[in-house]
Amino acid sequence: MSQIVLASGSPRRRELLERVGVTDFTVRVPEVEEYFPEGLTPPEVVSYISREKAEAAVKLCGPEDIVITADTMVFLDDQRLGKPRDEAHALEMLTALQGRKHTVCTGVSVCRGAKRLTETESTDVFFRPATEAQLRRYIATGEPMDKAGAYGVQGRGALLVERLEGDFFNVMGLPVLRLARMLENFGVSLL
Repeated sequence: MSQIVLASGSPRRRELLERVGVTDFTVRVPEVEEYFPEGLTPPEVVSYISREKAEAAVKLCGPEDIVITADTMVFLDDQRLGKPRDEAHALEMLTALQGRKHTVCTGVSVCRGAKRLTETESTDVFFRPATEAQLRRYIATGEPMDKAGAYGVQGRGALLVERLEGDFFNVMGLPVLRLARMLENFGVSLL
């Protein structure tokens, strides 16, 4: 019997799976170095890493398990913004984002046995202009410190976002509609 395995330590991905009705799943986090070759576009980068995570995760699972992996990155002018090293780095990133558009890309892989599927979702996020004092107050909440791009759209970081073009849940780290459509290829219907 197939079991769904989320190969991610992200609490937001767990929460999103539960929000769309997937409550019977296990979490197994593979050890994967997030390396990618030079010269890839943002969607190619997240797809590459998602596939690498999937290859490592299937080794931890049974042949009938349905394995879900994802990798989300924030790109400003095609430059990757990871998680901030410290508060000064968070301020640097948020200052660069304020008043501008950036793109959040997620690569999602779903696997069972030898069957593999990888797709990407991209969402444009437009930040409103903010003052340094506002950004410092946001950083002082601690929310930005474990998030790519130094903000969480599902929390107080929403106050920095003027608008989105694309999938809101993608910005949280898991494009649930795309995932639902991918799971249908494995005989799993979420509706």
